[in-house]
Amino acid sequence: MLDDFFVRALIAGIGVALIAGPLGCFIVWRRLSYFGDTLAHAALLGVALAFLLEINVTAAVFVVSAAVALLLLLLQKRASLSSDSLLGLLSHSALAIGLVVIAILGTVRIDLLGLLFGDILSVSKTDIAIIYAGGLAVLLALTLIWRQLFAATVSPELAAAEGLRPDAANVVFMLLMAVVIAIAMKIVGVLLITALLIVPAATARRLSSGPEQMALWSAAIGAISVVGGLSGSLRWDTPSGPSIVVAALGLFILSLTSVFRLFAGRSGTGEGLRK
Repeated sequence: MLDDFFVRALIAGIGVALIAGPLGCFIVWRRLSYFGDTLAHAALLGVALAFLLEINVTAAVFVVSAAVALLLLLLQKRASLSSDSLLGLLSHSALAIGLVVIAILGTVRIDLLGLLFGDILSVSKTDIAIIYAGGLAVLLALTLIWRQLFAATVSPELAAAEGLRPDAANVVFMLLMAVVIAIAMKIVGVLLITALLIVPAATARRLSSGPEQMALWSAAIGAISVVGGLSGSLRWDTPSGPSIVVAALGLFILSLTSVFRLFAGRSGTGEGLRK
């Protein structure tokens, strides 16, 4: 019989995967993988500030990640730098400031390995409640803005011409990403959050013939990765967070084979979703 900590880890990991899957699709469609890294680095700064100010870690990570995301939108409109340059500036600045704050704390013990690579086996019932409550709110919000956000992804100019308010949808999307980063940090860690967002979505693209179908497949593949990764971690005594990402990578590699194409029922599925 499985131990309680392993069951909690499974429930928590599947919850994060169900949230990350649909959002990860937009990351892939918009080619924003570096944006995920930027928010992940901002999460480390949020943790450092939480210890410095003695406030809730999840709340601090959300606030800092949201601030960085909104700052990116502002700079994109006012700065002359390209988006990738701005992402690099924000990403490394947030990471550096976070490490400086951690060094200033000095005597405060912070589990850097846990922050970087996750500690899913230590999740509590409270953590699970936060994951599912926050996840439900994220998915409901994403459902409400789905049409506007997808239209803005395909053509911002056309979306604006149709009165779909793409700028507002982009702001909401950024905030939803900040929520997911705050929720997922404890599961897979700061360095692996982006992988959990991108790899299942990239795999789902080969199974899907439409955006909604891709979002569902991405969530399902993420959940399978969690189960497979945690099972492998339990059997071979490997780190749980990285094991989940390795399982997701295995599914992606499998998606490149002819066996996967037969399962998908068609070759080249999902090509219509490419920009």
